[in-house]
Amino acid sequence: MSAEIKHIHHVGHVVKDMGVALEFYRKLGFVCLIPAYPMMAEKEGEEPKPLGMANTHITFLRNFIEIATVVKDEERIPDNANLVPIQVPPAVLPRVLENIKRTIDTVSRCLARYEGTHILCFYTPDVEASAARFDKCNIGHSGVNAVQRPVETTAGVQIIPIKVLEIDGEDVPEGRLAIADIPPLEILQAQAHMDHPNGAVELVEVILCVADHEIDIFINRYQRYLGRDVRADGLTRIIDLESARITIVPESRLANILPGEAAPTLPGFVGYVVKVRNISATRKYIEGNGLPVMETTVGDIFVPASAGLGTVIVFRQAGRHKF
Repeated sequence: MSAEIKHIHHVGHVVKDMGVALEFYRKLGFVCLIPAYPMMAEKEGEEPKPLGMANTHITFLRNFIEIATVVKDEERIPDNANLVPIQVPPAVLPRVLENIKRTIDTVSRCLARYEGTHILCFYTPDVEASAARFDKCNIGHSGVNAVQRPVETTAGVQIIPIKVLEIDGEDVPEGRLAIADIPPLEILQAQAHMDHPNGAVELVEVILCVADHEIDIFINRYQRYLGRDVRADGLTRIIDLESARITIVPESRLANILPGEAAPTLPGFVGYVVKVRNISATRKYIEGNGLPVMETTVGDIFVPASAGLGTVIVFRQAGRHKF
């Protein structure tokens, strides 16, 4: 099978209140960037205006966690917000706006379902190759779009062009799926704010929970998207990427891998896993900030969804799994 999709690019935690989310993630020990409010002129010559979303990133070397929220027209943008004007050539402006509005509509629908993880983006060094394979496999997608990603480095903010492909035209009830490339390695290595007090170094797993009778449907879908085989791992099904994986678990077995957890509206991404340098130090930091910590049967620790704004956040000792 093809393997041009290499890793997890990012996950997106969609929240109701950005301020509450920032406080929570900082208690977990993550460094959060100042929230960005993308702005764009809807017609050539007009002044840019907010597009209806705000987000921030928790940065690792190769990927990141996005915290996103929907911004209603009547809501006041905070004084310290990072207003990010998006500029595109006039010839492609209508298509870019259409894609942005579709994304905002998708995120709005996700938040209406429940607060939690709803966005999963995969990394590939060749988005065009993924688009060609999708065409061959009759997988609906947006086409390859060029966007600008601001990257905060130790030398200041750099605006880096990246390519993105949305998986759409498909039945994707679990949320928003996409594929993207990443900035050059020298830019990634120069990123600021990667030294997290909890010792987190990388996003390594996303957990998707589905109804028992639909698990084969989702296994087949993700095989088609990723071009990789699925393996059984006890109660779950795993798709291995390079140094990361996607776990698909039936609803009846969720509590076996995450004790005490119940699935949100199905299907849904119930949580994600980050790798840390020292799991004992991570636990001490989180508990010291008053957050509950649970244990899995395989030695990971996690903050339950009831305390995690609708998503389970799992912490894993670096080196414990070899993907």
